[in-house]
Formats: sequence, structure tokens, C-alpha cells
Amino acid sequence: MKSAPSHTLFLLIFSLLLFNCKTSLKEEEDSDTKDEITKADNIDQTPASDIKIIPIQHASTVLEYKENTIYLDPTGGAKAFENQKKPTIVLITDIHGDHMNIETLDSLELSKAKLVVPQAVAEKLPANYTKQLVIINNGETKEVNSISIEAIPMYNLREEALKFHNKGRGNGYVITLGKERLYFSGDTEDIPEMRALKNIDKAFICMNLPYTMTVESAADAVLEFKPKQIYPYHYRGPEGLSDVSKFKEIINIGNKEIEVVQLNWYPDLK
Repeated sequence: MKSAPSHTLFLLIFSLLLFNCKTSLKEEEDSDTKDEITKADNIDQTPASDIKIIPIQHASTVLEYKENTIYLDPTGGAKAFENQKKPTIVLITDIHGDHMNIETLDSLELSKAKLVVPQAVAEKLPANYTKQLVIINNGETKEVNSISIEAIPMYNLREEALKFHNKGRGNGYVITLGKERLYFSGDTEDIPEMRALKNIDKAFICMNLPYTMTVESAADAVLEFKPKQIYPYHYRGPEGLSDVSKFKEIINIGNKEIEVVQLNWYPDLK
């Protein structure tokens, strides 16, 4: 009978060890699940939308919509797109290397793709792309593969920044995919043409100095044209990444109905 307390103590210790083991296994499972969710969160495919949005880097983005795969400002070489579907449309906003990268274009399978570009970009592309070009300039709208693409001006306003992007050279784009209108700003400041946009479902807005604009200017423009969703992109400059958390805070205070969606355009920075 004297051994009963020892027996009870043994069972208690055994139960505690078993509980700790199960807890540890559960934590590992939860950690794995969290990692998977984190990776999945960097591809936006809202259940109510037919559009998949895949950030590549900086301004480079892939859109999948039905039978079309759209590359925007592809840079980073073939490796950056190795897991992506072959493009049917490529949109380029400007002549700068973080938007028009000929080495990347040459490394991709573009034989069945149409290249939608402003005149300034067309003039700098090799002759082998000429037959694939669809030239569209500020204010024009063209239909490509049954998709409406509108060219929106992109340019600087500040005196000290006028040398970077002059009005009329590059394009922002409004792309209509089904019932949704997506706006990609390209390199711009908070210009009147952006503020005048209507019925934008998803807006992709740049914010990096000295080349484009501050997070405050970007937020002020967004609060004026009121897209349903706003995606900060193209937010790295010489001093590092812009404060997109501050941008989100300004939007949330100014208009809670605008959803700020944060994807990772800088996978190399962890």
C-alpha cells in the first residue's frame, strides 16, 4: 500500500510528458500552416474575383485572367518568371530599366505575346519585336485580346523631379478585366489625371522618392479618386523602402471603405 503514492506520481509525470509532446507537435503543425498561409498571402485571388495578382519585384507584376496572362514591366530575367504562365500580353510603362528591360524580354517566351507600349518605348525596343507591338499613348484606349487597355499619363510635378518623367513619354494603364478596372500608376506623382479616375476597383500606386512621390501625396490622391482596393507597389528608392504602414494608416483614417492590400514586391528583402 505504501507504493500507491509512487505509482500515482509516476502516472502524473507520464501524463505531463505526453501532454507536452502533443503540444509541441501541434505547435509545429501550426507553424507549418502559418508559413503556408504567409506564402499564399503574397498571391491575391479574392474569392469573388476571376483575377490572380502575382507580385514579382518592384513594378513587375503578373495578372492571370481567364485565358490571358499579362506581364507588367517585366524585369529580373527569366528566373523571376520561371514559375509563371507564358504571357499573352506584356505592358511596359516607360523607358527606364526598372520598367523596360530588354535582357528580360529576350529571356522570356514572348512568341505569342502582344507588347503594349508607348511610342518612346517602341523606339528603343529591338526590331525583332516590331510585329508584336501595340503602340498606345496618353489618352488612348485600345482593345488587345478582347481586353480594354487605357493609357493614363504618368509624370512628375515637383520642379526638382521633372528630369525623371516628363509628361507624354510614359503610360500608366487602366486595364478592364471582366467587371473590374485595374489601374497601374507607373512612375508618377499625384497628377490631376490620377485624381480624376473613376470606378477603379484595384489601384497599384507607386511611392518612392526622389523619382515619384511621398506616401502622403500618394494617399491624398487615393482618397480623392476612391478605388475599392489599393495596392502599394514600386516603393523602393535609394534610401530603402517607403513607409507603406504609414500610407495604410492615412488611408484607414481618411476612408475606411478603401481596403489597403499589402503584397510583397521585394522578396529579396527579408
